[in-house]
Amino acid sequence: MRRSNFRDDDWVKARKAAGVTAELHFHDLRHTGNTLASTAGASTRELMTRMGHSSSRAALIYQHMTSDRDRAIADRFSAMIRGGGGVASEPSEKDPAGP
Repeated sequence: MRRSNFRDDDWVKARKAAGVTAELHFHDLRHTGNTLASTAGASTRELMTRMGHSSSRAALIYQHMTSDRDRAIADRFSAMIRGGGGVASEPSEKDPAGP
């Protein structure tokens, strides 16, 4: 969606109708959506496609480290070590993104 297709007054009207504070900017929705996509397991390339960017630099902004992902990564390391041979097991329900 391009800014020219969504004028500021349309955003203000929609934001007010939804009862959302003026501190929320339209771009915040894009950031939230792409952060959630990243958390759901979207790759850098997938984020680039979603955002319409040709370089990975912008996509990396949305790939925040979260404590949940940090814990999932640590758990997978532990499982790999316990399983022997350094081979990852199948993704679990707790970590659907897999390796």
